[in-house]
Amino acid sequence: MSAPGVAVVTGASSGIGEATAQRLDRDGWKLILVARREERLRSLCESLDDASYVAVDLTSDDAPAQVRSAVEERHGGRLTMLVNNAGTSKRAAFGDLENGGYANVRRIMDVNFDAPLRLTEELLPLLRASAPSSIVNVASVAGRIANARGSAYSSSKFALIGWSEALFHEERDHDVHVGMVLPGFISTEGFPQDDIKSRKAMRWMVKTPDKVADAIVSAGPGGKPEVTVPKFPYRVFTSLRAVAPGLILGIAEKVGRR
Repeated sequence: MSAPGVAVVTGASSGIGEATAQRLDRDGWKLILVARREERLRSLCESLDDASYVAVDLTSDDAPAQVRSAVEERHGGRLTMLVNNAGTSKRAAFGDLENGGYANVRRIMDVNFDAPLRLTEELLPLLRASAPSSIVNVASVAGRIANARGSAYSSSKFALIGWSEALFHEERDHDVHVGMVLPGFISTEGFPQDDIKSRKAMRWMVKTPDKVADAIVSAGPGGKPEVTVPKFPYRVFTSLRAVAPGLILGIAEKVGRR
């Protein structure tokens, strides 16, 4: 897919979603931005060339239908890229009876896994009808390598990666490319990464949202099935996870323990 078209970007009120909207705007895309914070969305849209928004909680029952209605009403149903970026996290040990356990996993799964599935299911007919088109699911390196107190987040991202890989194969016949982006430590409003940035030996690993926005373009219109941000050292770690699990689990142990 070479020419810009219409893109839906979720989690667009800040961080990676905002940076992605700005990047796509520079490339000439028409945008529908989705997030909960209407004031943030309105302000962002006013700064862009051709953008509108849907202020909605993606876990609500009618959220997918609201987004589809916006695409149909504003762009005649044309949709050439869906960026499933919205996400959340809460670090807690599974055995932490107050903060962890099933309740925490379920809450994170609702946002990070169920919501992208429900939205994609609703918009898939439009993406197929607009093909060639693309879906980009923003997962995480934590969806390949988990660490302590990250069970809920990693569960959601492991699931998102597995589903994305299956969807990649399923939608090829429909000319809908499915790509994944796996960010490592990215400094955003929701994930400031202050603990990592405070460690001299590790602060270089923390990147900015614009790097992920570039990766989203590579995984969507660029046609790459998977892009890791930054490529080094995370691609090394995720590759070694299969052949040297003890080594990588040891590294993850040191990173994850606070």
